[in-house]
Amino acid sequence: MNSLEWIREWMEAHPLSITLFKYFIWAIFIILVVQFLRRFLRKNMPDSNARYKTQKGVEVLGYILLLILTISYFTGNIRDFTLAIGLLTAGITITLQELILSLAGSLYIFFIKVYKPGDRIEIHGIKGDVIDIDSIYTTMMEIGEWVSSDNYSGRIVKLSNAFVFKGPIYNYSQDFPFIWDEFNLPVRYGSDLDLAKDIIIKIAQEHLSAYVTASIDRWKMVVDRYYIEDAVVEPTLALTMTDNWVQFNLRYIVDYKKRRFTKHLLNDLIGKAFMATSGKVQLASATIEVVRIPALSMEEGSEK
Repeated sequence: MNSLEWIREWMEAHPLSITLFKYFIWAIFIILVVQFLRRFLRKNMPDSNARYKTQKGVEVLGYILLLILTISYFTGNIRDFTLAIGLLTAGITITLQELILSLAGSLYIFFIKVYKPGDRIEIHGIKGDVIDIDSIYTTMMEIGEWVSSDNYSGRIVKLSNAFVFKGPIYNYSQDFPFIWDEFNLPVRYGSDLDLAKDIIIKIAQEHLSAYVTASIDRWKMVVDRYYIEDAVVEPTLALTMTDNWVQFNLRYIVDYKKRRFTKHLLNDLIGKAFMATSGKVQLASATIEVVRIPALSMEEGSEK
C-alpha cells in the first residue's frame, strides 16, 4: 500500500479530524489577513481617528468571518446553518442597534437633507452650529447653556446620528434663515403714546429694512413648498395696558445669527430717541404708590 492510498483511507476513517484541520487552516488564514490589514492601515493612514476606526472595523469583520466559518463547519446541514445565520444576525442587530441606527441616521441626513454643515440646529435639547457630519456622529459647536443669548459656549458636542429618529430637529437656517424676535418697552402713563409709536416703528423700519427685503422672497418659497399661511415680515407693534405702565411689544424679523446685536441696537436707539423728546415720552419702572397711611392712636396708661 503506497502512501497516497494510506492517506486517503485515513481521511475517510477520520472525517472529523479533516474538518478540524480545514477549519484551523481557514481560521489562521483569516487571522493573518486581519493582522496584515491592521498593520497596513496603521502605516498608511495619517489621520489617527480614521486609522483607529478603520482598524476596529477590520477587527470586527474578522470576528464575524470567524464566527460564520465556525458555524458553517460544525453545523449538521444547511437548515441548521440558515438558522444559525439568522440567530447571528439577530444577535448582531440587538448588540449593535445604536451603531446601526447611527449609520441609518447618516444616510437619512444625507438623502433627506435634514441639516448640513453650517446650519444652526437644536436636537435632543442641544443647540449649536453643525461643523461636521460623519457616518456615526454629528459634531456641533454649542451655543447657549451658561452664556446668554445665542453666543458660543466653547464646547464641541458630538451627537449620535441615531437621534434624528428619536425626537424633533429644529433648523434655524435651512429653508428660511430668519427668525422672529420681540421685546417689551414699558412707557409711563401720561406720555405721548402716538409719539412713542412713531419713534419705535420709524427706528425699526430704518434698521430692519434689509432683513425685511431679503426675507420676503425666502418666505414666498416656504409658502410655496409647505402647507403654511402667509406671514407678516414687517415690524409690528402691539400695546398692552398694565397696572404700572403701557407695554409696547415690538415684533420683527432678523437674521438668525444677528439676533442679539439687533436687539441691542434697537433698544439703544429707541432709548436715546425717548430721552430726546424732553419728557414727552418716558420709560417706566416698577413703583409703589402709597394711597393712605392708617392713623395710630396711643392711649395713656396702656400696657406695653
